[in-house]
Amino acid sequence: QVQVAESGGGLVQAGGSLRLSCAASGRTFSVYGMGWFRQSPGKEREFVAAIRWSSTWTSYTDSVKGRFTISKDNAKNTVYLQMNSLKPEDTAVYYCAAVTKWTSRWSIIETYDSWGQGTQVTVSS
Repeated sequence: QVQVAESGGGLVQAGGSLRLSCAASGRTFSVYGMGWFRQSPGKEREFVAAIRWSSTWTSYTDSVKGRFTISKDNAKNTVYLQMNSLKPEDTAVYYCAAVTKWTSRWSIIETYDSWGQGTQVTVSS
């Protein structure tokens, strides 16, 4: 089984930046891809970004395109989410997730096998 753990959340002013990290452990050789989701009070958990482990392919939800960048360091078994130009509506708990089989449905929760505990991102006005 694969385990993942997020870090890097915090409090930032609107317009500022944060970088989240997600480290995978356990059966890391089985990872096909990794994704970021977020959840704010009263809303469903929503897809943010994903990356395929063996290529340069990435995907983003429309609301973060041009502001967020997902990247990876295969040697460190780690993915990153660089968040720039942050807005108050980006405030949420951010979750990292791993998938261990082929998929073309990166934006749905059911795709992923392993989830982190979440890290809080708060953006003030």
